[in-house]
Amino acid sequence: MFNPLKGIGELNELRKQAQQLQSALKEILITEEKGRARVELSADMKIHSVKISGEEYNDLRDALNDAIEKAQKRAAQKMQEMGGLGNLLGGR
Repeated sequence: MFNPLKGIGELNELRKQAQQLQSALKEILITEEKGRARVELSADMKIHSVKISGEEYNDLRDALNDAIEKAQKRAAQKMQEMGGLGNLLGGR
């Protein structure tokens, strides 16, 4: 017999796992230095610091974070248009 509530439980479990992953990614910090430039970001793709010759550039950091967020939203929209992640992985 079909149980529609089973799907809700599975969806909630997936959502919980996604939230745990997102929290873990926020705690992974990467620092990269090239020449006079230094960038710090977390694995959830949020830039925390941009410095050039020791001077912090908060406006550049904010612009980069905004651009990354917009790119992620557009990528998600494109994936949905193409049938979602399940379709890309051979589902459906």
